[in-house]
Amino acid sequence: MNARIDTSALNHLSNSHLDALEEETIFILREVAAAFERPALLFSGGKDSLVMLKCAEKAFGVGRIPYPLLMIDTGHNFPEVTDFRDLRAQELGAELIVRSVEDSMARGTVRLAHPGESRNVHQSVTLLEAIEEFRFDALIGGARRDEEKARAKERIFSHRDSFGQWQPKAQRPELWTLFNTRLQPGEHFRVFPISNWTELDVWQYIDREQIALPALYYAHPRQVVERRGLLVPVTPLTPPKEGETIETRTVRFRTVGDITCTCPVESPAATAYEIVIETLAADVSERGATRMDDKTSDASMEKRKKDGYF
Repeated sequence: MNARIDTSALNHLSNSHLDALEEETIFILREVAAAFERPALLFSGGKDSLVMLKCAEKAFGVGRIPYPLLMIDTGHNFPEVTDFRDLRAQELGAELIVRSVEDSMARGTVRLAHPGESRNVHQSVTLLEAIEEFRFDALIGGARRDEEKARAKERIFSHRDSFGQWQPKAQRPELWTLFNTRLQPGEHFRVFPISNWTELDVWQYIDREQIALPALYYAHPRQVVERRGLLVPVTPLTPPKEGETIETRTVRFRTVGDITCTCPVESPAATAYEIVIETLAADVSERGATRMDDKTSDASMEKRKKDGYF
């Protein structure tokens, strides 16, 4: 006898799960507003920060988000994403602060080993400079525990010392959603309201809430080359190497970052619902499938986080 799947029951379970995640995120966003004097929300224009911004909109209302949006721009971001970032901030009436790695390079606080080096890892320096400039005491980020093993160690309220460093063994307990937000002078917190979400949760929420995203998250033709098991986009910043063959494939981006280290995946998915179906079958994490900088041990996420990375 063939079993019949009750789709209405599945949808109810999914919605109940998303409702619980949304409620937790809204609670954390409000807790930050209540507990800190100078918080900011890290906003890149990517899918995770857009989900978080949607929850902030529900928590406070349009034009009433009580902290600015902060973007650390490498100068090598996809223009579709930065344009969308500006549009969304304007729609919500939110203050947008942008600080650039290129400005840090001009000051001499960031020095590249060679002109073609990825600037992604150097965002830590610019971020710490922005924290000092604005005296931020909490930065709200869109990192999730399912993304990468170092992020799985992180608390929702992640304490950073006066050097902006993360000490995994010195994190504070978070029992019964009780958060210790005490700070010494010069210290700050990184707060991750969607820590408990998964990539699947994010896409289900995007589908349910009809959240608009930059177009490159959906299937589109793009010139790529195969390199170390990844599809590297062909751009002026990432040209093909000798012997590599340029192909035009239908791809989408699972995660979006600096052009020099972010790769698409082959996919025909043109809607959030189709991406939900694909994500159900995915057996590689989004960073594992798309980030060139995560392939090298000297640029490991844990090392970067200890140095002040997001």
